[in-house]
Amino acid sequence: MYTNIIVPVVFDHGERSAQSLKVAQQLLEEGGKITLLHVMEEVPSYATTYLPEGLKEQHEKDAVEGLNEMAKGLTADCAFAVVHGHAYTSILQYSKTHEADCIVIASHKPGFEDYFLGSTAARVVRHAKCGVHILR
Repeated sequence: MYTNIIVPVVFDHGERSAQSLKVAQQLLEEGGKITLLHVMEEVPSYATTYLPEGLKEQHEKDAVEGLNEMAKGLTADCAFAVVHGHAYTSILQYSKTHEADCIVIASHKPGFEDYFLGSTAARVVRHAKCGVHILR
């Protein structure tokens, strides 16, 4: 059982994220905490000049609301975090700085390109300093 679980959430993979959350609840020790983590990819600086003002802040607000909606019905202590950066490095950094003892992450079925580049879940598994549960 784990006391500090991080569940990375991608909103366009709703069902997979919901499954990860269910598994995290099952793995969580009584009195433990689950953190729903959403990583917002950085927009290149040359592209930001073409975006409407306040769009980044609105997306971050929408992400927090989405995480809050996902957490409804949880019986465990739950926190939310939205960070900016590349998915796998941000997940690993967050888990390290917040001393997570488990990451529960959903993965798609690997395609041909994943055997050469590696998916986010595969990179997290290879480099995490804590337990990792992958759902397919």
